[in-house]
Amino acid sequence: MHLAQLNAARLRAPLDSPEIAEFVDLLEPINKVSDEAPGFVWRLKESEDPRETVHHDYGDDLVINFSVWESRQALWNFVYRSAHLPVLQRRREWFLHIAEPYSVMWWIPEGYIPSLAEGMERLELLRREGPTPEAFTFKDFYEAEAAGSAGGSSEAASLPAAAEVRK
Repeated sequence: MHLAQLNAARLRAPLDSPEIAEFVDLLEPINKVSDEAPGFVWRLKESEDPRETVHHDYGDDLVINFSVWESRQALWNFVYRSAHLPVLQRRREWFLHIAEPYSVMWWIPEGYIPSLAEGMERLELLRREGPTPEAFTFKDFYEAEAAGSAGGSSEAASLPAAAEVRK
């Protein structure tokens, strides 16, 4: 099984505005770190231009990042133990605070590439029902083996919550 992950963030200003320029400039190097990270499988791309964001019908101010990883640990290492972390820590400079969940994960069969519509449905499921084996977060994680049953992950306790890492 592989781990699918989707983030959706609302911009403070249009992508072509000076307020967001530094974020846009960081897209290429951070996408390169992602694409070269151990355990990286796939990332939704609009084109081969590493600075271009995904075009979609969910609103012009919504930036979506959608990827697939070999494991929770591989995704964790990219998010919290790579050059991605300092950019993540600055997200409030470029994105509005969202009170509801903005990131979701779920298990998929190896070789399967989920659609953006499926990812947005999983995010909506998380928002509507909270963490389940079908839609969860780092904090409320479900192992692939538990995805078909009730119960959470014991591995979740071994890694600090995302909020603790940001301190």
